[in-house]
Amino acid sequence: MTATTTSTLRTGHVGINVTDLPRSLAFYGDVLGFDVLVEGKEDGQRFALLGRDGRLALALWQQADDSYAPARAGLHHLAFEVDTMDEVRAVEAELRSLDVTFAYEGVVAHREGAASGGIFFHDPDGTRLEIYAPTGAEEAPAPHAAAPTCGFF
Repeated sequence: MTATTTSTLRTGHVGINVTDLPRSLAFYGDVLGFDVLVEGKEDGQRFALLGRDGRLALALWQQADDSYAPARAGLHHLAFEVDTMDEVRAVEAELRSLDVTFAYEGVVAHREGAASGGIFFHDPDGTRLEIYAPTGAEEAPAPHAAAPTCGFF
């Protein structure tokens, strides 16, 4: 590839294998606010395409036998950006009311002294997720002094 062709390269959507599509739809739709754009159940193959404002963001594929395994190669975590730390904290409050498992207690900075930070938690299959804001975490702790917070959890 040349620099010309890679200059327009950006993430389109992320596909996640799940064990129970209805449970994952409730989490990503009801809890995180994604809309179901397409849902398929043909020939025992269940999937859903999720997005916002008609734009595809996630594809959920019910084809996993086991939950997420951090020690396997593949997706490390999926991060969603919001505009403000108030939005991060609002999502955190809702997730806590649903007994979602968190990797850290409260908002954490991406690294020591960073302005950006957020919350780190797990979906129903254990996939690691993050919701962060680019600023507002200046006073938040950083769980790891030398490595990015989003790297080891």
